[in-house]
Order: sequence, then structure tokens, then C-alpha cells
Amino acid sequence: MSSATVLVSGADRYLAGRLVSRLTTDDAVDHVVGVNTNALSDATLVTLLERENVDTVVHTAVAASAVRSGGRTAQKESNVLGTMHLLAACQRAACVRRVVIKSSVAAYGASSRDPAVFTEETELRAAPRGEFAADIAEVEAYARGFARRRPEVSVTVLRLAPLLGPTSDTSLTRYFSLPIVPTVLGYDPRMQFLHIEDALEVLHTVTLDRKLGPSGRPDVFNVAGPGVLLLSQAIRRAGRIPAPTPEHALRGFAKLAQGRGIVDFSQDQLDFLRFGRVVDCTKLLEFFGLDPRATTEAFDDFVTGHALMSLLGDTPDPSFFDRVGNMLGKKERP
Repeated sequence: MSSATVLVSGADRYLAGRLVSRLTTDDAVDHVVGVNTNALSDATLVTLLERENVDTVVHTAVAASAVRSGGRTAQKESNVLGTMHLLAACQRAACVRRVVIKSSVAAYGASSRDPAVFTEETELRAAPRGEFAADIAEVEAYARGFARRRPEVSVTVLRLAPLLGPTSDTSLTRYFSLPIVPTVLGYDPRMQFLHIEDALEVLHTVTLDRKLGPSGRPDVFNVAGPGVLLLSQAIRRAGRIPAPTPEHALRGFAKLAQGRGIVDFSQDQLDFLRFGRVVDCTKLLEFFGLDPRATTEAFDDFVTGHALMSLLGDTPDPSFFDRVGNMLGKKERP
């Protein structure tokens, strides 16, 4: 098989940076080009693709957290405008023959009308709500449009479950690291997670695999750890104290925590904490032979790793806990 020249977007972020390192040492890869997230609006993308003769593009610069991205404006620029610019460049560069896009299971949304398990063929019963879910919908719409305009290019969309790992820093790891974990009163949703090392393995394998040829439409794959955890079970495994909270109060807590840079939940993430989400990954196993470690194992690895460091990172102002405690009906500081 001829060697590939791969461009990876979002190379300044942890997962993409690790992918660049792995691809660099792979004998099936001739050359790797890493592009930082803020370079996706650069008009020189087409020139870069053609100069480096890039045949495979991996778009990983899709961020779930507004706080970690530098605010909602920066997040939308990275997710939506960055995808639009990159795929526009790919459309103009004749050398590009394969595109892999890191998406999210947030594409399915989370509502009371959901099926027990989502497959890639499940028709959505309710439009996804929230900023990140809206971004994902636009990202995948751009992918479909690109596949129609360049039917000779293979396009693969990977819908990843929320990532966890021993050193990961995400909205969910911060949420489960809170001493008192607020939940939506009356709900105990089923959840799936994906170990970050499995996400890396999937991206690496799919990038270089040639089983899927061009079809004029994206090939979509769910990627998650098998099995489920109830939210209550996850909180117990993390050694935390659950605090069932009326939904309106939880929204207030989320706004307060977001302002402090501790937890960042948009509407779609709050819906996830209420209704949960479970996806079927049979297609991933059948096509690529990939079987990520179980959701419980991914979560336990996160718990073990984060026990070695301050669970909250930088200690917040003590008044933060007083305000959270009052909101949740607690009188004492954790």
C-alpha cells in the first residue's frame, strides 16, 4: 500500500497532538502535517494541502467546551467556521482523497422521546438542543455537502462518546470531580463514555484504513465503550455525594460554575444529565474490528488517575462553595 500524507487539524490540542505523534511513527505514513486550531480560517489552507500533496485529512478541531476553547465565540469559530474553511480547502485541492471528521454522539441529542439505543441509522425524534449540539449538526451538514460535491473522496464521520481518561480535563471530569455533584431531581440517566486512549486508537486506525471507498455520502460510525453506567453509579464510583436538584436550580448552578471556569454545561449537556444517551457500536466492530474498553473501565481509569491530583485543579474561592451549598439546600461548605 502506498504511504499516506496526512494533515491533522487541531494539532495544538491533546488528542490531535497525540494522533500526530502516532502517525509520525507509522510506516504506512510518509508525512504528517499538523495544523493548529486558529489556523483553520487561514486562506493558505489550499496552498498547504497542494504543496504537501496531502491525500488524507483528519479534522479533530471540534471542541465540546466553550470555557476550554476561550469562550463561546471562539468555540463556534473553531467548530463551525473552522470546519467550513477546511472542507472548502479540501474541495479545491484535487490531491485530497480521504477525509475523517471527529464528531460527537451529541448529534443524537437527548430527550424523553429517545430510543433505548441509537444506531447510525436512527432517525432523530427531537432536534438536538444547545450550542455544542447545534455546532455538531452544522459540522455534519458540511460533511454531507462536501461528500456530494467530491463524490470521489471517502468521507468518514466518527461520533465519539464523551471522553474520559486518567489525566483528561473536560466538562464531565470537572463535574464528577465536584465534592457535591448536583443531579436533576427525579432522573437517573444511562451514560456511556469513551477512554481517550481508545479514541486515539480509533482515529489512528480509521485514518489509515482503506476498506471504505468513496460513496458520495459520509460513512458514520458510533464510537463508545460498551455497557452503561447510571449517573448515580458513576457518582458513587467517583466517591462523590449526589445532590438531587430541581432542574431550574441546576441550570442556575451550571451558570454559576461556568462563570467560575469550573464546569461548563450548555443546554445539550444538561439534557444529557437528565435523559442520558446510549449508542450501538456494532458497525465500528464489524468494519474495523475495533472494540473500545468498557464504559465502566474508562470511568474507573479516570477516577484512579484523578485521585493523584487535586480533583478541582486550582482551588476556587471559598465563597463559591457557600453559594453552591445554598443553591442545593446545603448549609455547610464541602
